[in-house]
Amino acid sequence: EAGVNHGGDLAQAKRLVDAARAAGADAVKFQAFKAARLILPGVEKAPYQKENSGATESQYDMLKRLEMPVAAQGKLQAYCARRGMIYLTTPFDEGSLDELDALDLPAYKIASTDLSNLPFLASVAQRRKPVLLSTGMSFLPEVELALEVIAKHTADVVLLQCTTNYPAVDEEANLAVLETFRRTFGVLVGYSDHTENTGAAPFAVPLGACVIEKHLTLDRSLPGPDHRASLEPEGFAELVRMVRRAEMFLGSPQKIPTLAESVTRQSLQKYIVAARRIKAGDLFARTNLTTMRTGGTGISAIYYSRLLGRKAARNYEAGAVVRDAPREWELKEPECLRKEGM
Repeated sequence: EAGVNHGGDLAQAKRLVDAARAAGADAVKFQAFKAARLILPGVEKAPYQKENSGATESQYDMLKRLEMPVAAQGKLQAYCARRGMIYLTTPFDEGSLDELDALDLPAYKIASTDLSNLPFLASVAQRRKPVLLSTGMSFLPEVELALEVIAKHTADVVLLQCTTNYPAVDEEANLAVLETFRRTFGVLVGYSDHTENTGAAPFAVPLGACVIEKHLTLDRSLPGPDHRASLEPEGFAELVRMVRRAEMFLGSPQKIPTLAESVTRQSLQKYIVAARRIKAGDLFARTNLTTMRTGGTGISAIYYSRLLGRKAARNYEAGAVVRDAPREWELKEPECLRKEGM
């Protein structure tokens, strides 16, 4: 999320693209708005905006300085393409949304400020592009209404849990909402992170987040509303590394032995062994059987109870690997047990 951290300067915006690419991000996102279409003159800044960029000017005046015309957005899109980055932007008003049509964006990111703006959501959804919807400042029924509007035109939605404060304190990250979204709406989920430093974002990945958004700045000391809640390039690169590692840790949802474990399994899992001398015709019993590591040969201990009461087909000395069993018992993956509910 480069957002407005370019300060209205196209060259600075391109440097943010370069920093995002160097950090290993997949996409870089900006914002498209005209202050005159977004906010009434004289409206005060939000509390975090006053704290981060001073309280002497109005929110209107601040946003006016941070506008990035759609023509410049087109140059940024072309620059992203040359740099191998996905370009995205957040429209904040109907006029900017219409102007962005010429860019044929791959998706639209909608800020939390517009989650309750149902007519605007309808306009966005009518473009029939995927929608990434931030949900800061909202109640669950409002999220439901927003999804109902969007669903009339597209089913491709990612709901982003978000806390609209810059920065947000750790105890208000509320990552558990990701599970609420998945359970309630059955949609893809993500996390728009405003916590400080690498913050909560990497921890959202094991909770199902398929999209992570984090503000990027070239210098946190620059003037502007969002720099304080942003990461500088080195910190952003560390965030990307942590997210990638979290993805790697998640691995596959299929519970089977890994490639490395398939060898370890033979060495460490236990198999059925004669606890004392067993003669052909004797019944296998708890008194004459035990389980030990055998190097992967014989009958898995998982079949121990099945062997009890069967007659031995041969003689076994104490410590011998027992082999009196149907062939399927020797399978490395006990399919027959699962089929029979054992």
